Amino acid sequence: MLKNYSKSKIKIAIIGGTGLEDPKFFKKIKEVKIKTPFGFPSAAIHIVDFLSKKVAFLSRHGKLHGIPPHRVNSKANIWALKKIGIERIIGVCAVGSLKKNFKPGDIVICDQFIDFTKKRDYTFYNKEATHVSLADPFCPELRNLFYQEAKQLKFPVHQKGTYFCIEGPRFSTRAESRFFRNFADVIGMTLIPEATLARELEICYLSLATVTDFDVWAERPVNAKEVIKTMKENLEKVKKLLKVTIPKIRDKRDCFCQEALKNAKI
Repeated sequence: MLKNYSKSKIKIAIIGGTGLEDPKFFKKIKEVKIKTPFGFPSAAIHIVDFLSKKVAFLSRHGKLHGIPPHRVNSKANIWALKKIGIERIIGVCAVGSLKKNFKPGDIVICDQFIDFTKKRDYTFYNKEATHVSLADPFCPELRNLFYQEAKQLKFPVHQKGTYFCIEGPRFSTRAESRFFRNFADVIGMTLIPEATLARELEICYLSLATVTDFDVWAERPVNAKEVIKTMKENLEKVKKLLKVTIPKIRDKRDCFCQEALKNAKI
């Protein structure tokens, strides 16, 4: 099965969480179960029919949303997607806001990140000196396309945003949140090492972030129940944006992501 899928024409994958697995949203064709050198991915990869275009879908936190952010096996997830031929990944995530103008319900097309995680498995290259450039960590082609389509849909969208990634699974203290505000626009727990591993395998990566709350700097403690409620409301916007934009992604890539290893090895 793996050999057949590695030769397939499925080039786009969505990594997401609860809600995107709605059978009314995707028409599932197959499940692909892959054991990687790094263990099993978070869940089976679903090959789905998405408006007559076949794409892959992987649930970041597992089918029942049981894997906490600091335990997601990103190396297995990204390796498995590369193995079946994926060239572009759309990473859907929920974030908290660190700025007044990034409001709950907004969509953020992130352009930068700051990594504040502590103990994750960050690279595929532990046995050779390989240093990929992350100066611009997200695919410029995907960022531009999704931003333009979100504007056309009249969704509240930010063309740029710096994502501060923390270890989790706890939320920030008030002092931490005030500190983070000096450097970033949104805060979350899942971007790293998902985005960096994709670059190491020369896969285009887009962070499609939806704001669920103002982080605790705004004086009101973050409540997981409220975050989930807002996240579900945001999900309808994300679904519509994916439906409109994915069919417009060109087959040919002209971005720098596909040559990430060209000058990376010593």
